[in-house]
Amino acid sequence: MKPPVAVQLYSVRESAAQDLAGALRRIADMGYVGVEFAGLYDHEPAEVRALLDDLGMVCCSAHSPVPTEETVEGLLDIARTLGYSYHVLGWGPPQFASAEEIQKVAAEAEAAYALFKGTGIKVGVHNHYWEFDHLVDGRYPHELFMEAAPNMLAELDTYWVTVGGADPATELRKLGARAPLLHIKDGPGVRGTDMLPIGKGIMDWPLVFAEAGTAEWMIVELDSCATDMFEALADSYAYLVGNGYAEGRK
Repeated sequence: MKPPVAVQLYSVRESAAQDLAGALRRIADMGYVGVEFAGLYDHEPAEVRALLDDLGMVCCSAHSPVPTEETVEGLLDIARTLGYSYHVLGWGPPQFASAEEIQKVAAEAEAAYALFKGTGIKVGVHNHYWEFDHLVDGRYPHELFMEAAPNMLAELDTYWVTVGGADPATELRKLGARAPLLHIKDGPGVRGTDMLPIGKGIMDWPLVFAEAGTAEWMIVELDSCATDMFEALADSYAYLVGNGYAEGRK
């Protein structure tokens, strides 16, 4: 069975901010199984869960703050209400600029893991291009981070790996089961340019998906698009499901 397909709602952030229920309904109508949140657009978690339940969708994961002892219970309440088990973190370029900084941020990640340990919530890291556009001690910063934070999982953004200059298939092969979530996006492979529907850009998806056997979710995220974003998401769904790379509801 292929992994189900979801949308990172950052893709439709303007529409979601104006009408979250309407944005979710349009995504559900396309056939997407789930969504990944990066904020709830001023809605209460219980309200959002009710919207998802009504539409027959699930929340697969969320991009959320690094937990602290003061905030972890509140973050757990949100996760349990929405029903997701993957709490995804991310950091900026400075944290991956040197071996020393990588060790610091890895320690922060492991501390986050410790706070969630035993709760059923798994912690992952989402990459951008800056974890793959340079070497530190002869290796990509992302690899050093994952080595220094052995309890962390990866939400591998395959497009940003490519933009950074690495090969996503190779990185997936290295990570194996440590990459249960994949971010799927496409485009010209150039920073600062609009992205394209999946299958319309430079990504070699057959090669990538050949190494994605342990992935639990395929999550489409298009940061920006020159065409209508909902049309791009519909085209992306058609490509992924139509080619047998992911499972949808239609």
